[in-house]
Amino acid sequence: MEMLLSQLSFRALWTPELAFALLSIALLYIWFARKKGRPILFLLGLCALYIGWGSPFFVAGHVMMTFHMLQMVFTYFIAVPLLLLGIPKSWYIFLDAKLPAKKIRHFFWHPIVALLLFNGLFSFYHVPMIFDTLMQAPFLHSGYQWLLLGASALMWWFMLAPLPNGYKLPDLRRIFYIFANGLLITPACALIIFAPEAMYATYTDPLIWSKVMAFCLPGNVGPDALLSLFGGPRSMTFFDARTDQQLAGVLMKVFQEIVYGTMIGYVFKQWLKKEKLQDGEMTISDIPRH
Repeated sequence: MEMLLSQLSFRALWTPELAFALLSIALLYIWFARKKGRPILFLLGLCALYIGWGSPFFVAGHVMMTFHMLQMVFTYFIAVPLLLLGIPKSWYIFLDAKLPAKKIRHFFWHPIVALLLFNGLFSFYHVPMIFDTLMQAPFLHSGYQWLLLGASALMWWFMLAPLPNGYKLPDLRRIFYIFANGLLITPACALIIFAPEAMYATYTDPLIWSKVMAFCLPGNVGPDALLSLFGGPRSMTFFDARTDQQLAGVLMKVFQEIVYGTMIGYVFKQWLKKEKLQDGEMTISDIPRH
């Protein structure tokens, strides 16, 4: 792995164009929303997005599936909720009033649609044939990543309820909604963990791996040069492909459980707070006035 990373250019390892774009967004946010939003959460979200899409994790995800899953955790389970929580509520209200086609938007902006869309796209992405095809087509892969990002934002919207007057689930239903998300992502993780052998040619077939990795290297380094230099993905990993695949599935499931478990605790705490507040208001109203 270290030998491969040493062959990569600064641009391939650190994706400076993404870093510049995210830094520009951060500066604009600080300028326009420093007193309205939650800047720490938003900036942490941008950092998590960069780790998932622009750091050496991105290249390492082409060599080991474990790093690929860590990319997904940082992008879809850490960055997205932090960004949604950091955006000022006044911006949501403004966009809700200005965006056209409300009927169409309200059809898609539904918890059931969000629930099925993200988990369906996540599971479809990890079907071996689909995964290997996307990894060999950078344009399609990038488009699918953006589609997953949008689906993730829609899913997290109903967990976090950042806009009080927007489509919001009652607290008890929100807990069940989070629990349902955890259930629907389980089959994909189970397939990855309990498969009898390594399923993804990207991490096992030297010819496909070299083609995928060639997209991360300078233009003069092709698949044939990669094979002559490194021989294949197995020469640079810590363990065999099946163990790597199993660890990737376990990491995804464990991190997802931690994030969703934290969200259930957060929603339950909000629910108890509301109940106590309502009980207090009822007590005050019951006091006779003279």
